[in-house]
Amino acid sequence: MLPIAMVGGAVFYKWMGYLTFLSPYLIFLMLFITYCKLQFRDFKPRKEHVVLLTVQMVLSALIYLVLSPLNHIVGEGVFICVFIPTATAAPVITSMLGGSISFVATYSLLCNAFIAVAGPVVLAAIGDNPDMTFLKSSLLICSKVFPLIIGPLALAMILRYLVPRLHSKVVSHQSLSFYMWAVSLFIIVGSCVSFTIRTWDEKRLPAVAMLVAGALAVCLLQFYIGRKIGARFNDRVSGGQSLGQKNTVLAVWLAMTYMTPIASIAPAAYIAWQNIVNSWQLVKKSSIKTDC
Repeated sequence: MLPIAMVGGAVFYKWMGYLTFLSPYLIFLMLFITYCKLQFRDFKPRKEHVVLLTVQMVLSALIYLVLSPLNHIVGEGVFICVFIPTATAAPVITSMLGGSISFVATYSLLCNAFIAVAGPVVLAAIGDNPDMTFLKSSLLICSKVFPLIIGPLALAMILRYLVPRLHSKVVSHQSLSFYMWAVSLFIIVGSCVSFTIRTWDEKRLPAVAMLVAGALAVCLLQFYIGRKIGARFNDRVSGGQSLGQKNTVLAVWLAMTYMTPIASIAPAAYIAWQNIVNSWQLVKKSSIKTDC
């Protein structure tokens, strides 16, 4: 389903301008469906969250320091693929893979909050847009992230206590969130392909190739490291999704806002790579169930 959604988005990229506005609503709805399975007591910050966040920040810094002197644009693009917070949709895929929704949802909240505060400082230091003040940057990041995290959670909790019968029906239809994610992926990939074609320049082909390859490398690296850390608390899936599945829509916007625009090719490519990894994990889990 996910590869079909990505290919479909690439094929029908010309019409994505009419559908882009649907993405935040789809993400809101699929998170709402997933969060209906949770209660407030499920959100518990743990030392593992601190370990994952520390690894994420250190790895992003190392990547920028190593790559930027070699190629500044590639350094910016690959850096943002690691620095950005966990995808708001990560709990959805985690649920399908049998991981802990509460662990990933908690990490997503903590990571997004940290990036909202630290992001403007870091991006102002390495970026190419001196007009973005700290306050303006923080407010912009918060406005793009927190409504999609806090809103679905609040609505799910309200429904749980005020309309329990409807809440039970939502909980029993968790598979809907996957199909919403597929439609959202169709739109996101199509939008990225549209942007790439509009701004294409053959002279930038070597940089584009390095950005795409760099995105693949850090995608695999983050899933690997996340799963290794997750194994220490007996949940490889949650560790891998927390560190590997990224808020790439936010990453593209941050790259376009703070960095050389072509650097946004890296997070755009990361969309494809992380969803190929997710597809492979879902197929692998499905085959295990079939064998059993």
